[in-house]
Parts: sequence; C-alpha cells; structure tokens
Amino acid sequence: MKLIKLPEIDASMIDLVGGKAAGLGEMIKAGERVPDGFCVTVEAYGAREVPEEELVDAYERLGGGKVAVRSSATAEDLPEASFAGQQDTYLNVEGGEALIDAVRRCWDSLHTERAVAYRANAGIQDAAMAVVVQRVDPERAGVLFTANPITGRRTQMVVDAAQGLGTAIVDGTVVPDHHEFDDDAAQDGWLEDLRTAGLRLREHFGSPQDIEWAIDRDGALWLLQSRPITTLFPAPPATDDARLYLEFGHIQGMLRPMTPMGVSMLKAGAAPWFEAVGAKVDRRDPLPRMVPIGGRLFFDLTDFLRNKAIRERLGVSLEVYGPRVQSAVRRIMHDPRFAPRPGLPFNLRTVTKAVALMAPRAVAGLAAAMARPDAARAKAYRGVQKVRRLTVPPGKNATAAERLRWAMEDSHKPIMNLDMQGIVWPLAAGIIAGTAPAFLLEGVATEEELDTVLGGMPYNVTTEMDLALWKLAVKAREHRDLFGNTPSEELAARYREGDLPDIGMAAFLGKYGMRAAAEIDVGMPRWAEDPAPLFSTIANYLRVDDPGQAPDRRFEQAAARAERMLTMLARRARRRRPIRGRIASFLMRRSRKLTGLREIGKFAWLIPLRAAREQLLLVGEELFERPDDIMFLDLAEARQAVDGADLRPVIAARRAEYERELRRPTVPGALLSDGTDVEALAPQGPEEDGVLTGMAGAAGRATGRARVIRDPADAHIEPGEILVAPTTDPGWTPLFLTTAGLVTETGSPVAHGPTVAREYGIPAVICVRNATHEIRTGQLITIDGAAGTVRIEEG
Repeated sequence: MKLIKLPEIDASMIDLVGGKAAGLGEMIKAGERVPDGFCVTVEAYGAREVPEEELVDAYERLGGGKVAVRSSATAEDLPEASFAGQQDTYLNVEGGEALIDAVRRCWDSLHTERAVAYRANAGIQDAAMAVVVQRVDPERAGVLFTANPITGRRTQMVVDAAQGLGTAIVDGTVVPDHHEFDDDAAQDGWLEDLRTAGLRLREHFGSPQDIEWAIDRDGALWLLQSRPITTLFPAPPATDDARLYLEFGHIQGMLRPMTPMGVSMLKAGAAPWFEAVGAKVDRRDPLPRMVPIGGRLFFDLTDFLRNKAIRERLGVSLEVYGPRVQSAVRRIMHDPRFAPRPGLPFNLRTVTKAVALMAPRAVAGLAAAMARPDAARAKAYRGVQKVRRLTVPPGKNATAAERLRWAMEDSHKPIMNLDMQGIVWPLAAGIIAGTAPAFLLEGVATEEELDTVLGGMPYNVTTEMDLALWKLAVKAREHRDLFGNTPSEELAARYREGDLPDIGMAAFLGKYGMRAAAEIDVGMPRWAEDPAPLFSTIANYLRVDDPGQAPDRRFEQAAARAERMLTMLARRARRRRPIRGRIASFLMRRSRKLTGLREIGKFAWLIPLRAAREQLLLVGEELFERPDDIMFLDLAEARQAVDGADLRPVIAARRAEYERELRRPTVPGALLSDGTDVEALAPQGPEEDGVLTGMAGAAGRATGRARVIRDPADAHIEPGEILVAPTTDPGWTPLFLTTAGLVTETGSPVAHGPTVAREYGIPAVICVRNATHEIRTGQLITIDGAAGTVRIEEG
C-alpha cells in the first residue's frame, strides 16, 4: 500500500505512515476537524520510487490546487522526540510535477545533517519517511500548547497566532499574537474553540499536546497536527493540593535519573535509622516526603513552607540549594496557595522522643571528638571496619527469595544504627569545626582566606582515593603508550582477563571498588564491575609532564598554604576579637584533624549498598534475561517477580523511560505539583556581556581552556583545563587533580564538588545556569570562585 487516505489511518499504523499521519488519523477518528488529504506511505519510500500516477490521481481527486506537502517520519511526533522542524514541509504546492518534486524533497530531508544529528541525540537509530498531502488555505494559523512549554505548568495553555500560514511562527520570521490562559478559563471566539479542542486532544492522547491549527475564511477551526510536548519535565504525582518540591540530588552531585530500585533501596535503607530513634515508619514508603519525579529525588517542602514559624527561617537554611532555588522558594511564599496553616509538619511527640534519646549522645560524642580528635578519628575508622565485618550477605546456595529479603531487611543494619558504629560524632564535629569559623570571623577573615584554611585537608577518604589513583598512574608511566593510548574499555577487558601489567589496580579496587559516579544509586555499576572510567582517568594523569602540576605535589602545597593561613588568621583574630579569635583558632586547628571525615559516613554506607547490589543482581540473573533488569523494579515489585509475576513489560517501559531521561539536559531545582518550574517564573536580571553568574563554590581565580564534560566515564581532560560539568559527585573527583578550576550548573557549597575543590586548592563556581551549553570546549574562560562568575574571554 503506497497511498492511503487520512480517515483510514490510526495510531497502530505508525510504522507505515509515520508519526504525523498517525496523529492526524487519530484526530479524525476522535471526531476532530482535519483537512482532507492522503499519505504517501513508507512502502513507497522503501522502494525509493514516487508512485507518480497514483500520486497525481489522488491529488486530482482531492480537487487539485494548492496543497501542503509535509514530512511524516516513523521517528517523528513521538512521546520522547517531536522532531519539530527537523524534516521539511512545503506549502502552496500546485500541479502534479511540483507535487512529485515536493515528495522527493521531503524524503531527502530525512538525511539532512540536522535530522541525523537530532536522531543520534535522541538515541534513535533508524527511521523511514512517509509524506502527508493536505489541502490547507487558512486566514489565521498558529500553534497551541496545552501546557506552558516554558514554565512546565500543566494547567495553562499557550497560543501563538499569525495571519496566513502558521509556518512563519515556526520559522520565527514574525512576531506572533501571544495568548496565555488557564485551561479552565473560558475565552472568546476562536480562542475558546482552541481551548476546548486542546482539552479534548490532551484527554484523548493522555498527555500535554503541541497542536498546529488553522482558521479558514468562514471562521472554522481546522487541526493540522497534534503531538506530545517532549520537552516538559515529567509531572509530579497527582495531588488534591498544591505542593512544592525541591530537587535533592544536586546536593549529592547527581542530576542523572535514579533507577527505580535505587530509589526503593535508598528509602528502605533509611528505615532502620528512623526506627532506631523511635519514629514510626511505613515500610511501604519509609520516606514519603522524598518523591521521585522524572527519576530524580525531590523533597516535598510544602508542610514546612506552610508552618509560620518554620517558613521564616527557610530562606537562610536553603542557601545550600543555591541562589536560584532560594529565591524561587521566597517567591512561592507570596503565593496564597502556600499561606501558613495550623499544625506542625512533624509529630512533636516523636521528635521530642528522638531529641531526648540523641541529645546526650550528641553532646558527649561532639565533646569527646573536640577534646581528643585523633582518638575520635581512629574510632571512626574502626567503625568503617566494623561495618565491613558485619555486612555478611547470604551464601552461594541461598534462594532468590532469601537474597532479596536480605537486601530489603538486613543489608543496612550494620550502618543504620544511632551513631553509625561511632562514625557520626567525629564526622559532625569535623563539619562544625570546618564551618563555625566563618561565623566567628565575619569581618575579620575573607571567604577566600577561610577557604584556604580548608585546602589540602587530610583524612578525607575521597581525596585519599584520588591520590591513590594518581599513584597507579605513576606506576603506569613505565607503560605509558599502553595506558595512555589504548581505549579504556579495552584496558578494562584486558584487566579482567589478567592481561595487563600490574600497577596496583586490584588493591585499589579492593578498597575503592564499591565507588562510582552516581554511586548512591544501587542500580549503577561499581568500579569493581567496570573499571573503564579509572583507566580513562589514568590516561589523563599520564598527560601531566610538569612535576609542579603533579596532584600529590599540588595537594601538599595546598596543605602548606592552609597551615600558613591558619597561623596568620589566628594571630589576626586574637588581636581583633580576643575571645572569638581563640575559639575560632581552636576550631580551625580541630578542623585540620576532623573535617576531612565529612565523606566517611557515605563511604561506610557504600559497603552494604554494594553488597545489596550484588545480591539483587544474583536475583536478577535468576529471573530475567539481563540481570540488571531488576534495577527497573522497586523492592515490592521484585518480590512479586520472585513469586512468579511477569513484570517484563514494566521493566521494558521503565528502561526506555530511564534512557530518555538520561538525555535530559536540565533538571528543575524547584517544582510545583502542576508541573511549574519555579525558577522559570523568575524575572531575568541584566547580565554583563560574556559573563555568566553563578555562586561561589571555592575561592580563587583561574584562566584556562574550557573542557565541557557531561559524563565522567571515558572523559578526556588536559592538565590546566577548566572542567565544566552539569554537576559532580565523588565519581567525578579524580578529574579534579589535573584541572585548573571547576564550573558546574548545579550544586551546593556543602556538596562534594566544591568541597573537594577547596581541599585541592582549585577555584570553583557552581549553579551557573546552562553552563555546559553556554560554554564550549576550547573557549578561554576566567573563573572567580569567590565572586561566583565565569568570564568568556575573546580569542
């Protein structure tokens, strides 16, 4: 079948007629007014021969005259990729020869550079082209979005309209008439026709729609296309009340989506600790305020925002989220939907009980750590070893049910007790010692001076890991050509086969193999499973030829600068503020002994998390074709699968959704329950040309060529370049050792990236919106970590 009339088409025929024609057929079947026309199917494209006689005959039966010839690729107008403007449309085509030529040109547009690049970015390998031919002669035309495409709000429609053909709007060659209105607010005339059509189509297709329309000279509305709005961030769960969610992952340096099992294990793993402090926990959802949206973790702040006493303090406490999110929350405070209400956002009796239980331990633990920091640090290290010792998974003969039960109920018991095996209080004392001097020395020491005191910080497990990897690179110099020029995946395969020179990788993985990028997600492979990113980093380290740029040397220099600065600040503080100065001096000294422990709690937690992953993969191996299929179920669903339920369709759909979300370039920091990206509502202030503004992450200045990296796996970076990334977690930090500075799109001053940057003595600017798009690899940039600015230099 090479030609087919539009009324004969439905959604099941997308492989024959492409996305646009399938949508038109669905609208006709739903009773919508669609211009008459037909489709030249994929069969004709496959033969690469225009059925000229049939085409001209169908055109004449349509009445001849001017028609629109529009592409309808099989990978077009899909839920995950719209292909808007990527293939060609030809209007006012008249006559048989012109029609045949337009069909051929539509076919050719499938292979333009822009269309090929778009498919590659969307992860689509193959596509074929059908062509729609329609009679269209509008007086007014335009586009209707049934959700606001800028803010994401699902309850607001947006219309752009212009006289004549609507292509001028799509091409951007006219300034259209712009209308925005709530979808439940009746409009006048043709806008009301559009509003009601939008409601119908959104309900029919089950998602927000991007609709092309036209109004003829008689005032009749014709619908030319309806496709999903693919750029919207997924909506939060449906609720009866307005809610505000804050994105949580960027504090951990993670913007990629989590697997469903990753979310489920994170919640289940936290349950034992809450139970230990006397809180009642619903095992079906131990952390109900932690809400996965689009695979990212969001915190439901609503009840705290509506409490009069708490909301007044939220502005300051949200500094860790960065200035954009902080200002967004402050704006929401003026929204009447979030006005104060009676009641507390927590059970006062439970909190009182927990405080009574924890307070004596906290006072004693913090005092002991401050008084005897070396002993406290040794205790924390013993706690890590105890967690290793107590993490004992089922034996090799265990059933799938036994393995799953251990992962669900027992895996986190060694770490999730009141004080995490003695780790909590030395860690907390270190955080206090590291942050309190900034308040005590306000007006006495600058932020840059205080950051210098935190440089070269010893006893940080992440820093120690990075320097240990540097030592492997030093050993690899003897085989520079092999480790520097062989693809990292090949090196990883050869390592697993025992076909590489011994540089100490086995010992490194024995200690750090549980780590990885996005390591808080149990669904992510660990370095022990795939060491390719480590070999890639070693190749980067082998490019360091200047001994002065060697990471261990740079770290020692940062430590020496810290000691000098500490001595100078101590003298200055005691002279200007004797009492505060002495306290600050004491805390800065304690900081050098304890603040490095800030990473040790997470490090210890990764031990049972890795063990749980191993058991889950063994269950997955028994149940599914791919062992990691289990990571696309939650724990309750995994139990159903063990009991015999067939969840393969669920797994396939979630894996596809996860892979789509991996390609999402930005994630909103604050989200309303109607889908609104709160940051998008903020008025844009004036910006200096060539200067991007973010937030201070680590003080200092650096000028160098930018290296934009969106995934640390197999990343290439030259010594002295400035790393520009969406975000960073410990899996990224090995790259820090040879960079001149760091720029991230998200983050928090207390997140891993800027903290480790301070310890390495490199400047960092965080929360630079769209940095990985505004900055290109190779551009010369200057970053000021104290001012929070990035200047793009000329040349």
